[in-house]
Amino acid sequence: MDVDRAYRMAGETLGFYAAVFERNSIDDRGMPVASTVHFGTSYQNAFWNGAQMVYGDGDGEVFASFTTCLEVAAHELTHGVIDADAGLAYEGQSGALSESISDVFGSLVKQRSLNRDVADADWLIGAGIFGPGVACAGLRSLAAPGTAYDDPLLGGRDPQPSHMRNLVESGSDDHFVHVNSGIPNHAFFLFATALGGHAWHTAGRVWYDALRSGLDRKCRFRQFANATMQAAGAHGVHTVAALRQAWDGVGITVATAC
Repeated sequence: MDVDRAYRMAGETLGFYAAVFERNSIDDRGMPVASTVHFGTSYQNAFWNGAQMVYGDGDGEVFASFTTCLEVAAHELTHGVIDADAGLAYEGQSGALSESISDVFGSLVKQRSLNRDVADADWLIGAGIFGPGVACAGLRSLAAPGTAYDDPLLGGRDPQPSHMRNLVESGSDDHFVHVNSGIPNHAFFLFATALGGHAWHTAGRVWYDALRSGLDRKCRFRQFANATMQAAGAHGVHTVAALRQAWDGVGITVATAC
């Protein structure tokens, strides 16, 4: 069952990138994608190791098997896309961008798989991956960062900010990148919902084109926001205006699009 689910989720993710962006696998050069399941003992995570997907089984109390959640698999596989296209440094704001972009496309893969538009999507990462006694909606929420969970088994309340005024500026890189990713996550949510329809169309294309625009390895939020503005210019003034408002909504001032 875990093997079948891992195979299906890889197929869903690669199929999304092929159909929506004409991308040829993770590296855009036809890379074969392998998956390993039952990693470790009660391992509570999934990850992309640069060559393959790896899934833990969870402990059955806090987490179920990590092969049960499409957006988590798509998130991890998108780290491979980011490595191939931008090589973002996994630290500071560039690391938070890596986590955010992976969340965005993880959510979009799920939305397309379920044929959900922006109004019907749950905008959650990790929905349904928790054990029956854990009080949470998911690991992260793009719609409302800071509200995904509130449970002592998960260390308390979801700490993600949705605005630059609440940027977390201390702690380990791993903590920083997973917390502050809420800010660009929410910008994408605001942008996509302002446009309406299927988020993987225009909003997803803008994020994808920005990712492939030659970002600095240590790209900061504002640099990425400006890259999205440049990408949005190809989609008309309404798209540019919606994007500017979205970045303003999370406290990031962007340059004028060309």
